[in-house]
Amino acid sequence: MQIKKFDSINVVPFIDIMLVLLVIVLTTASFIQTGVIKVNLPIANSQIKLDEKKEIKIAIKQDGKVYINDIEVKQNDLQTKLLTFPKESPVNLSCDKNAKFDNFVFVVDILKNNGYENLGIVTKK
Repeated sequence: MQIKKFDSINVVPFIDIMLVLLVIVLTTASFIQTGVIKVNLPIANSQIKLDEKKEIKIAIKQDGKVYINDIEVKQNDLQTKLLTFPKESPVNLSCDKNAKFDNFVFVVDILKNNGYENLGIVTKK
């Protein structure tokens, strides 16, 4: 009896295994939550250092007071004070973790509405 030589490799079992793996990956990927924000922040392991001369430092204290570059600014005057800075300037926003979320959203809304897109949120390392 003579042994047959195969002219090609049978890829059907390989395709079957790949389809099973694809189903497993898609099933597990649907249960992974992305973009979940932890509420009890601010702690982070990564940091990016920016040029401190050009950046805008905004701080929100627990009592709701807003500071721009260590100078207290009333919420009514926040927009006019921000317009004195270039829109390309990086903005570092630090917020006390016990401050009201409304104050944070108020400041972020003013930044976005005025075109300050380079926003960083400062956290503890």
